[in-house]
Amino acid sequence: MKKIYLLIFAVFLLTQGCSGDNSSDTISSQDIRSPAVAGKFYPGDTEVLRAAIGAYLADAPDSYTFSSPPVALIAPHAGYIYSGQIAADAYRQVMDFKYDLIVIIGTNHTTAGFNDISIYPKGYYRTPLGLVEIDNKITQKLLDADDNYSFNPAVHRGEHSVEVNIPFIQHLFPKAKIVAVVMGTSDLKQCTRFGETLAEIVKDHRTLIVASSDLSHYPDYDDAVVVDNKVLDAIVSMNPKKVQTTINQQMRKGMRNLSTCACGEGPILTVMAAAKAMGVEQAVKISYANSGDALIGDASRVVGYGAVVFGNLNNSPNLSEGNKQTGESLNKTDQKMLLSLARETIHRYLTTETVPLPRGFSPSAQNHQGAFVTLHKHNNLRGCIGHMAEDTPLYRVVGKMALQAAFNDRRFKPVTLDELDDIEIEISVLTPFKLVPCADDIVIGRDGVRLEKNGRSAVYLPQVAPEQGWTLEETLDHLCQKAGLPASGWKRGAKLYTFQAEVFCE
Repeated sequence: MKKIYLLIFAVFLLTQGCSGDNSSDTISSQDIRSPAVAGKFYPGDTEVLRAAIGAYLADAPDSYTFSSPPVALIAPHAGYIYSGQIAADAYRQVMDFKYDLIVIIGTNHTTAGFNDISIYPKGYYRTPLGLVEIDNKITQKLLDADDNYSFNPAVHRGEHSVEVNIPFIQHLFPKAKIVAVVMGTSDLKQCTRFGETLAEIVKDHRTLIVASSDLSHYPDYDDAVVVDNKVLDAIVSMNPKKVQTTINQQMRKGMRNLSTCACGEGPILTVMAAAKAMGVEQAVKISYANSGDALIGDASRVVGYGAVVFGNLNNSPNLSEGNKQTGESLNKTDQKMLLSLARETIHRYLTTETVPLPRGFSPSAQNHQGAFVTLHKHNNLRGCIGHMAEDTPLYRVVGKMALQAAFNDRRFKPVTLDELDDIEIEISVLTPFKLVPCADDIVIGRDGVRLEKNGRSAVYLPQVAPEQGWTLEETLDHLCQKAGLPASGWKRGAKLYTFQAEVFCE
């Protein structure tokens, strides 16, 4: 069986940002640009890829109403498991319109020293969804327009920033032709000139221009949220100089691990200029997330993603944020949403090799709490893993632990799609741990127990002992054995902690 758990923590950890692939694939004699990152940044199987895109689009927020078709958007270019939902949020805004030409402007990751603009002249881009044709008439006009515009095959060969957008385009606009551009410059004058040139050349077509760009690279979660939203606010101001000023200001602050504020600054500046030249004066921030929001993400080192659409608005949509009640305890709606997230996370990974982006949870489900996700199949344990530290929002803990319980519990084989309908999911939300002076302070049925001794530890949820019919002494003996200690090891030199759990299941 495919080792899903290895894919989760190896392959996709390489795709949260701009780790490009310098593939040795060459452009064929038929001018077909072969996929460089299929199976890495996005699913390599045709049906799995279609399912992934469909699921992301289904989860995207409702569209704004525009007085005319939007002319441009900004979408990220990281691995779909990190940024696919934000990309779908952008494409959802334009999916009900007809376009016959899509211009994708990526940014150079693979060719050191390339500071110009490379335009793929003719032929096709191939993905698992098939071939999409380059509009060679448009590309020739662009290449003839300026000596700074050329075709450098090496720049396109392994570049992922254009490629990861193409499956969305093929899915939504199967009859459209494309223009594939890779930029190595963020010079404002050059970007403005290219945007205005592009707008003039495509004016007789139903055109959508896509700026492929991620946002901040590698700060921690909280810093990224601040920096990214400042940059997004500057973008929607429709003032390119403000964008560059904002980026420069953030970079000068010396924020820890911040290496860039926009991995695609050139494409962003270009689409801003093109949109204005095409008569659009409005830009709308649709959504934002960073790789720390992903259910496999690390909040200490993240990459930011934003969806922006350029179009003249008629109205605003109902961008519901879900259940908004306040309070400290989870209600039935919270419980239902958390259970649904756990199941959908497992199902989505098994069917699309991606995971949902959790959104719309109430303040209660956003509390930083520990939790366990337990899987039962025909009343037998099928997996159970938890996170006990109070350092992560509860909804993210639940999603992460659902993946762990399904695919990383070493006591069991990874869960398969065939058995998922037979599995019942249980969630245990933990209270803070409390050190107790002696074992007599532990109440079986009420308390969960964590034992620590000699660098070893183990934990039982409150429901374990009653389910097994254990006495307190039997519980602690088994807990010691689980930690790799002698059965009676709890009687001397061990630290015992108690906690309670709010337990609910499907």
